[in-house]
Amino acid sequence: MISKQKIKLTVFGLLFVGFATAQNKPSVYKIDDLLKRIHNSSDTIYVINFWATWCKPCVQELPDFEKLGLETKNTKVKVLLVSMDFKENLSDKVLPFLQKNNYKTECVLLDEIDGNSFINKVNPKWSGAIPATYVTKQNKKQEEFVEKKLHYEEIKEILGKF
Repeated sequence: MISKQKIKLTVFGLLFVGFATAQNKPSVYKIDDLLKRIHNSSDTIYVINFWATWCKPCVQELPDFEKLGLETKNTKVKVLLVSMDFKENLSDKVLPFLQKNNYKTECVLLDEIDGNSFINKVNPKWSGAIPATYVTKQNKKQEEFVEKKLHYEEIKEILGKF
């Protein structure tokens, strides 16, 4: 026989796990909302990495962005991982990938299908290939765009320009 206390604890545990998982689920953005977020900050340097779970070079560089994200957590540098996976793969691919790798850096999912409608809004230099990294400060007064796999030292070198 199961006691009422055990049932309450089990229900609480299930609710807590569900709440914790929901808190880690990436937000979904349209490009204009994402750009508004990163360009409306006057004193924060945004390091935005565009990646996808199916992109091998993207997955290989993510630990370096995670390292930077953890190092700069309480500074004016904000690392933002932007998944280019399809919105319908958020729960079955993106979230399990982030959880499996224990990533703590904020991740959002870009919900755009037509690259022609958003690529130039991010940066005219972008061909649309990933991985790609966009670093910006003060509403594009200072920015850098790189369309290749980066290593930690290269990311730090770009940040040194800011």
